[in-house]
Amino acid sequence: MNEQNHVIHKDGQVSTDKVDNAIEKIAPEEREQILQNFDAFKEYLGKRIAMGESIGLSEEQMAKIAQKVADHLAANEEPRNREEKLLQELWNVGKEDERHMLAHMLVRLAQSSTTNH
Repeated sequence: MNEQNHVIHKDGQVSTDKVDNAIEKIAPEEREQILQNFDAFKEYLGKRIAMGESIGLSEEQMAKIAQKVADHLAANEEPRNREEKLLQELWNVGKEDERHMLAHMLVRLAQSSTTNH
């Protein structure tokens, strides 16, 4: 797969327009496993955040990606648990700037979940 199909490029540039495509490439069984349990979701997100940090992405870049992921999930996935239902409801009532701040909080939540394990 060439680099133009990736969300994050080797030079650190982020293509948030590729997020939907990247999510759709996750096998349905794996996607279900990630979304079934909120702790599994935080762990998965935490690993991706750690990967982003290791290549030098800023919190702002990661929040932009998280915002696109949340947009995709809110539009295409049914919540699998209470936590996801709450996040979806907050996402749906939030204005653009509020959604962006929630994306920042999700990044920090995922960061804290990886440092606590």
